[in-house]
Amino acid sequence: MSYLRFDKTLMTNLEESLTREILRTNRSGAYHCSTIVDCNTRKYHGLLVIPVPELDDENHVLLSSLDETVVQHGAEFNLGLHKYHGDNFSPRGHKYIREFECEKVPTTIYRVGGVVLKKEKLFVHHENRILIRYTLLEAHSKTTLRLRPYLAFRSVRQYTHENAQASRHYDEVKNGLKTCMYPGYPDLYMQISKNNDFHFQPDWYRGIEYTKEQERGYDFNEDLYVPGYFEMEITKDEPIVFSGGISEIEPERLNELFAQEADRRTPRDSFKNCLVNAAHQFLNKQGDEYYILAGYPWFKCRARDMFISLPGLTLAINELDKFDMVMNTAVKAIYAFMKGEDTSLKVYEMEHPDVLLWAIWTVQQFGKAVSRKDAYQKYGNLLKDIMTYLVDGKHPNLALHDNGLVYSNGKDKAVTWMNATVNGRPVTPRSGYIVEFNTLWYNALMYVSELLVENEGVSELSSRLAGIAEKTAKSFVDTFLNEYGYLLDYVDGDMLDWSVRPNMIFAASFDYSPLDAKQKKGIVDIATRELLTPKGLRSLSPKSGGYNPNYVGPQLQRDYAYHQGTAWPWLEGFYLEAYLRLYKRSAISFVERQMIGYEDEMSLHCLGAIPELFDGNPPFKGRGAVSFAMNVAQILRTLNLLEKYDNQ
Repeated sequence: MSYLRFDKTLMTNLEESLTREILRTNRSGAYHCSTIVDCNTRKYHGLLVIPVPELDDENHVLLSSLDETVVQHGAEFNLGLHKYHGDNFSPRGHKYIREFECEKVPTTIYRVGGVVLKKEKLFVHHENRILIRYTLLEAHSKTTLRLRPYLAFRSVRQYTHENAQASRHYDEVKNGLKTCMYPGYPDLYMQISKNNDFHFQPDWYRGIEYTKEQERGYDFNEDLYVPGYFEMEITKDEPIVFSGGISEIEPERLNELFAQEADRRTPRDSFKNCLVNAAHQFLNKQGDEYYILAGYPWFKCRARDMFISLPGLTLAINELDKFDMVMNTAVKAIYAFMKGEDTSLKVYEMEHPDVLLWAIWTVQQFGKAVSRKDAYQKYGNLLKDIMTYLVDGKHPNLALHDNGLVYSNGKDKAVTWMNATVNGRPVTPRSGYIVEFNTLWYNALMYVSELLVENEGVSELSSRLAGIAEKTAKSFVDTFLNEYGYLLDYVDGDMLDWSVRPNMIFAASFDYSPLDAKQKKGIVDIATRELLTPKGLRSLSPKSGGYNPNYVGPQLQRDYAYHQGTAWPWLEGFYLEAYLRLYKRSAISFVERQMIGYEDEMSLHCLGAIPELFDGNPPFKGRGAVSFAMNVAQILRTLNLLEKYDNQ
C-alpha cells in the first residue's frame, strides 16, 4: 500500500481531487505543478515551467499540459481535463482514472474499456526537461495513443490569448518537433521515444479558466495554442516516453533516462521522507551558485527565509554538503551587502535588519550539528565581520543604542517577516525596538563572544560583545517583559504594542536568552493558550484587536489577514523547541501529537509538502504557496529534536 495513494472514488470527485496538487522540480528553478487529475487551476500551473533569464527574473510556462487520447476500434477516449466558462469541464478524462499514487513518481492508472494505461511523470535533475512515460498494462486489440500539447509561452504572472503574433512555425527533429511561439523564448523540443506521426492541426483553445486565481480575485482565463497532435501505436507492456525540454535529445535515450531518474528519487513512503523530498525541491542551482527558494510556485530566494530554512533543510537530514553549498553562496551575498557592492547573486532582501542575525543563528545550528570548533574554523571570520559591522553602526537600518538594544525603522516600510503591504504601506508597521530582532541580537552577542573566547582567548572584540550583551540582557527585560508575563511585540518611544504575537517565542527557544526559566515558561504558557493551533502558531491572538484568521478573498482582503491571526507552522517549530527545553522528555508525547496535524497535510493541499500558512480558526485550511521552505524546515528540525530527546 502506497503512503500517498488515491482511489477512483476520490479521483473522480472533482471537489476532492482539484484541491490536491502535485509539485515536481529540477532543483534549478524549473518545475511541474498541477492537480492530481492534471487539470490546471492556477496560472502558475504547467507541465514545463522554467526560468528564462534572457527575458526576466520570472518563471515561464512553455508547455501548459498534454492531453492523452486512447483510440481503439476507431473510438476515441480523451483523458484530458480542462475547465471552461460556466463550470464546464472538458473532455472529463478524470472519469477514466482508476487510481493515483506518488510514492516515488506521480503515477496515474486509466481504465478505458479493455484498455489499462499507466502514466508516470518526472523532472530531470538540473535540466529543463519533463519526462512522461506511458505503459499499456492491458489491451485486447490494437491501440493508438495520441498526445496533444497545449502551449502557453508566457510568464507565470501573465496570461496568453489568441493573437496573430504567435508563431505557428515548427521544425521536425528526430521523433518530434521544435517550436517557439514568441521571440526571446527558447525552442521547445517535444520528442517521443518511439517513431510517431505528427498531425499539424493548429488551433487555439479559448476560455480555459483557473479556479484558484478566481478565488484569489485575479483574472482567471486564457487561451492556449495547440499545434496538432502526435500519434503512434502502443503495444502491451511497451513503455513510451514523451520528453518536453529546451534542448534536443536522442529519443533512444529516453527510456533509460527515465529509469535512471526514477531510481534517484526519495520514496515518499513516510511522513519524514515526504518532508525530505520537499526539502530537496527548494534547492536551486544556478550556474555555480546554490540557493534556497522560499517556496513554490511563486517565491524566489529571500535572504531571511534562506537562513531560517537552511539548517532544517540540510543539517536536520544529515546533508552537510548541501548546507556548505548554499552557505558558500550566502557568504558572498553577505559580504556584497556589507560592502555595498552590486552583485549578480539572486539573494533578495539582504537589506532587512534581521537577516545578518539570522545568518549567525544558522552558523550556530551548524556548530550544534557538527562542532563549535568546526563552526569557528569555517565561519569564524564571517561572524567577526558581521558583529563588527553591526556594533560599529554600519547597517543602514539596525542601530545599536546605548542601552544595548537594536533599533529599526519600520514605520514606512515593512522590515520584519510580517511584511504585508497595502498601497506601499505596511499592514503591520512594526518599528523601533522589535522583540525578535533584539532576541536575535542578544543570542548573536553571546554566541559569538563565547565562540571567540573558546578559540582565540579573550580579545578586544569578544570583550566588547560580552559587555554589550550584559547591557542588552537588562534592557531587554525592562523594555519588553510586561506585568502579564509575556513580551511586548515592539516598543518605539511611548508606543508599546501589547498585541499577543508569536514573535516573543524566540526568547524562549534560542540557546542564549535574556530571560530566566520562569519568564520563558510564562511566554510558552500564553503561546499555548492563545496562539497554538494544530497547524502552527497564530500570528495574532484572538483576544487582541484586529484578529482576522481567514486568508481568503481578493488580494486586499488577504493582505489585511496575512499576519493578523493566520497560523504559521515554522513558528511552531521554535515554540516546540522551547517546549522541549522547558519540559524535556516529558514533552515528547505532546510534540508528537502536534506533528500529527502536519502528517495529515501530506495527502492534502500539495502532496508531501506543507503550504505557506493556514487559517487561524477551524478547520485550519491550508492557504498560500503550495510548498513553503521555512515550514518544511522547522518541522524537520522538530523531528530531529524529537529523536535526540528520545535517545537521551
